[in-house]
Amino acid sequence: MDFSFSDEQQQLRRTVREFAESEIAPHVMEWDEASRFPAELIPKLAELGLLGVIFPEQYGGAGLGYLEYVIAIEELSRVDGSVGLIVAAHNSLCTNHIYKFGSEAQRVKYVVPLARGEKLGCWSLTEPQSGSDAGGTRTTARRDASDWIINGAKTFTTNGHYADVCVAMAVTEEGKGAHGISAFIVEKGTPGFRPGKKENKLGMRASDTSEVVFSDCRVPAENLLGEQGQGFVNTLQVLDGGRISIAALGLGMAQGAFDAAMKYAKERKQFGQAIADFQAIQFKLADMATEIAAARLLVYHAASLADRSRADTGGEDGARRFTLQSSMAKLYASEVAVRVASEAVQIFGGYGFIKDYPAEKYYRDVKLCTIGEGTSEIQRLVIARQILGKQASGK
Repeated sequence: MDFSFSDEQQQLRRTVREFAESEIAPHVMEWDEASRFPAELIPKLAELGLLGVIFPEQYGGAGLGYLEYVIAIEELSRVDGSVGLIVAAHNSLCTNHIYKFGSEAQRVKYVVPLARGEKLGCWSLTEPQSGSDAGGTRTTARRDASDWIINGAKTFTTNGHYADVCVAMAVTEEGKGAHGISAFIVEKGTPGFRPGKKENKLGMRASDTSEVVFSDCRVPAENLLGEQGQGFVNTLQVLDGGRISIAALGLGMAQGAFDAAMKYAKERKQFGQAIADFQAIQFKLADMATEIAAARLLVYHAASLADRSRADTGGEDGARRFTLQSSMAKLYASEVAVRVASEAVQIFGGYGFIKDYPAEKYYRDVKLCTIGEGTSEIQRLVIARQILGKQASGK
């Protein structure tokens, strides 16, 4: 499949790349070392429309598609995966969940300021005892007159300390498993809702990852997101788009690690010549470039199917059609990113282990892509079920 980009898409890539090089690159190691969330960057990202890429203009968004979204995440992550992750969690998880399954009133109240970048979003599914088995959610929500009262705690919430709007999953009907889980919109400042421990991470250190805690947190009934008991089912559909985000994140970081390794290989001299002249290094670069190209095709294909699904009047049925492709893209791109970053460290040699050079940060950052929004093992499970199910049904 040939992806020929329009002039507008090419301009978007140039714009985001220039922004990343000028506004992000000079601060990457400072933010990483201090594990500091770049709050000052949020208004600038909003000004470019990057906090509402995939949402219609009537809801404050840029009115673009998943292909444009992938381009943006890829270019941000090429310079700093942390910034790509901040934007991805805000767009494809929090805001997209409200856009896809919220009422019109919820879209107007929440999607508009989120897509404009006036507010930042987070999405809370994982719990200390409920990771890949998200159906084992223990956070509860019980109805009390015209309110819901939420109790529990979530972990690994991207943007948790800085988000103005949180979408959180909680059990509303005990004993029904995944079909007893509902989604809720919780605003910053709601009594009983607060961020908890901030995680001290291996990589992606400028992206805030934290607990969020609910202690008799009372939210109005209209903050139920989607139908009661359908929160987990909706979550799986939201994750289809989220996995494209992580695939783009890995793709961008792989490209960044490759670019750094290529530059270094041309500059570093040993035995009187650039190390890029040695076949051992050439073969590494050849393998890295080939795997990145293959990953890019998978990611763009999944994004194009997501765009087709959004245009399809079939709605949610359309969303299921790219589950296979989004999982394949996420699995392959994330594992390619790990391999490419590892080879980049090897090409840098001893300097690949030193923080003065970029290779070690890519090496630390990329590992998250094989874990977040479904581990590689879970992706293989999803893929296997998809291909076996289709074979069994004759589709």
